[in-house]
Amino acid sequence: MILFILAILLFLIGLYGVLVKRNLIKMIIGLMIMEYAVNLIFTLVGYRSGGTAPIVTDSISSVLYVDPLPQALVLTAIVIGLGTTALAVSFAVRIFEKYDTFDVRKIRKLRG
Repeated sequence: MILFILAILLFLIGLYGVLVKRNLIKMIIGLMIMEYAVNLIFTLVGYRSGGTAPIVTDSISSVLYVDPLPQALVLTAIVIGLGTTALAVSFAVRIFEKYDTFDVRKIRKLRG
């Protein structure tokens, strides 16, 4: 249970970074922290204490297995998250080249 609380705390730290910070790079880092917290929560949902890898054998026994589905989904989410993070950083770099600032408040004033 303590691991879920720590993962939620990690998510809240990322949410703080997205909502409070005005620097685009810090906002992207906050999004990354939130993404990794969600991945951690998914992995924790599939974990079973004392469980073994779900490998099929000839004998059927009442062994406790770890659920592999959340782990597979997290692997896919990591790849997608990496792509979206790279895209967000490339947008931030292009915005910096155009406006010479990462501050969101200054970028909004330069609309036109």
